[in-house]
Amino acid sequence: MATETFQTKLMALQSNMLNFAYMLTSNRDDAYDLLQDTTLKALDNSEKYVENTNFKGWVFTIMRNIFINNYRRVSRTATVIDQTEDLYHLNLSQDSGIASPEGSYSAQEITDAINQFPDKYRVPFTMHVAGYKYNEIADEMGLPLGTIKSRIFFARQQLQERFADYR
Repeated sequence: MATETFQTKLMALQSNMLNFAYMLTSNRDDAYDLLQDTTLKALDNSEKYVENTNFKGWVFTIMRNIFINNYRRVSRTATVIDQTEDLYHLNLSQDSGIASPEGSYSAQEITDAINQFPDKYRVPFTMHVAGYKYNEIADEMGLPLGTIKSRIFFARQQLQERFADYR
């Protein structure tokens, strides 16, 4: 494709590219940066474009790949590496979100609350917590799928009400 034709097609896509960049980044300044990076990369690699292929798809793929690579780069640099001599930072206690040990229920208290449920709620709820899927629980209990979902929902609701002051 001739350089002028390539540039004309690329410039005609700028508003679409900006919209796509904004959708990816959710930030106006980052979207403009992504648009600029994509435009430069497309111009640098114009000789790699093959005639009679989807030009818009080719450019948008470049943009998406640049976004993904930038995201991965930021994620890697955001990783905290403890380089202290005795790994002091790794040994710091992490905030659990609970102000004190008295501010949480033990697993035994939650289990006791679940065991107080009638069997029609307790059995499907404990199976769900154990990792069974809704349809597996329904088959095992010989009940309709909707009934199982309702009973698990009501069991959750009862637990939330019981432990409402700790949410």
